[in-house]
Amino acid sequence: MKFVVNGITFSRIILTLLLFRFEPLSTSFFILYMLCGLSDMADGYLARKTGTTSEFGAKLDSLADLVMVFAVLIILIPVLTIPLRDIIWIVCIALIRLISLITVAIKFRKFGIVHTYANKATGFALFLFPLLLAAIGLPLTTVLLCTMGTISALEELLMHLINTDLDINQKSIFK
Repeated sequence: MKFVVNGITFSRIILTLLLFRFEPLSTSFFILYMLCGLSDMADGYLARKTGTTSEFGAKLDSLADLVMVFAVLIILIPVLTIPLRDIIWIVCIALIRLISLITVAIKFRKFGIVHTYANKATGFALFLFPLLLAAIGLPLTTVLLCTMGTISALEELLMHLINTDLDINQKSIFK
């Protein structure tokens, strides 16, 4: 069963890369995007329900999440008119995430992204980006997502700086 769960996670990477073949925000793009999101929900749920969670699976899930976020940013940023201040904000969040990954690599000699409530909420909000864009517009969507992204990125970085062990399943800085 672990092979099936990890296969679902790996499929998200492949499906995400296929997004580059479709016109951004087209029906085909949106359907494939939804499949990526469904695979993200399915892999973790199945792993927990079948008792097949693993360190490798958690790392693969984090990698698939990173690939999806960066691919969608690369695809959508050119077709959206995003103010420079928001682009700078997004780059700052990415830099905090990069510093966090480097901190984990140096301090714990591992790759790890913590599955905090804030990271999960931010990931879900990012997944909803196209829907939010249509419902509340780009300016409000950007502020909402960037605020959530900043909070979750800073929380994770602080956790890495103050913790003596890496616990990728720690739910918040308040434990």
